[in-house]
Amino acid sequence: MGLQFETRGSDSPWVDSVWTCTSARVTTMTSVAGARLGLVFWQQDGTAYAAVTGPETRTGRAPVPEGAVFTGIDFAVGVSLRMAPTGDLLDGGVTLPDTSRRTFRLDGTRWETPGPDDAEALVDRLVRAGVLDRDPLVADVLRGHRPAVSQRTVERRFRSATGLTRGAVRQIERARTAARLLAVGEPAAGVVVKLDYFDEPHLARALRTYVGRTAGELRAGAGGAIALDVDQRLTS
Repeated sequence: MGLQFETRGSDSPWVDSVWTCTSARVTTMTSVAGARLGLVFWQQDGTAYAAVTGPETRTGRAPVPEGAVFTGIDFAVGVSLRMAPTGDLLDGGVTLPDTSRRTFRLDGTRWETPGPDDAEALVDRLVRAGVLDRDPLVADVLRGHRPAVSQRTVERRFRSATGLTRGAVRQIERARTAARLLAVGEPAAGVVVKLDYFDEPHLARALRTYVGRTAGELRAGAGGAIALDVDQRLTS
């Protein structure tokens, strides 16, 4: 059965996507590199949990609570938390204490646990309370804009907001997009051209490093559970 995802985008400049997931007859998964902070809420055997997830620099194996139901918020690249520098959350995260089925505690305050339709409302409240911050320069650079600051300043701002270099963010985001394209049947040669990889061996190395799958495995849906909604609709 594995992991069953449903993912939607968001109009909020603070949120990249909101997702739900159920786990059935799976206890481990392939984790996938990511450049974003997130909030995740889940219930298992009647007990509620919540966590902040940090950016991940590489793929690996991770445990999955069997029979759990998840709701997650993936923030936009460049969104950070007041409670901790993003670099401190790199390749890890924080399990939030004192979580119930209705509420969770973050940054010293209790908040109502959201459903997938309430995610942006929660984020708006977190922004108004100063719990979240966002560096607009990061988003501008990722959209291809050239800010009127030095490259050293750009790199410093990326490091502060994401815990990663600008190059690492680009490589991680590109590998995730490549994985989704391959999973829906795009030929590897087409992905190389579309995403500006040097050649297919470079694409293969990126997939091994950041996604933990080969192009063939992604096309075939092979390799077991993976922490990526490969069926998510891609937009340009």
